[in-house]
Amino acid sequence: MVQREAIYDIDLSIRFKHGNQTIFLFVDPQKPFSDIQEELLEVLRERYPEGLATLSSPRKTKLPDDPSRIVFAVPKAPADLSQGWKPLNVQEGDTPARKNLQDNAVVAFAIRSEEADGDEEVVFNVDFPSWEDEYAEAGDEAEAEE
Repeated sequence: MVQREAIYDIDLSIRFKHGNQTIFLFVDPQKPFSDIQEELLEVLRERYPEGLATLSSPRKTKLPDDPSRIVFAVPKAPADLSQGWKPLNVQEGDTPARKNLQDNAVVAFAIRSEEADGDEEVVFNVDFPSWEDEYAEAGDEAEAEE
């Protein structure tokens, strides 16, 4: 199991989202994103060895061999994640502190394809259950109990 040896007071808690998966990590705000990519990929390999799924695609996204193929985005409107995502455009040596990430931030991630060049636009798929989905599930459970 992936586990850091210690969590420090300065660490940021970040929720990394893809599809309906959320990976909660504590990250050092001064460490480069390359370290975060490696840690995130390690967690993904442990939890989702067959790849990542989304509600919008029946095919699973294969996990990369190279952590640098993981790219990040932040919400366009932090109060309404359904508004979409803007790429974080991480450069070599960038850190969460340089990108102004705050504690308890939500960050989407995607896997850049092997054939993609640096200019290709990446789509960040993050699934959010609708109120109807939640209501339907609650109704189905209530019917099953009767």
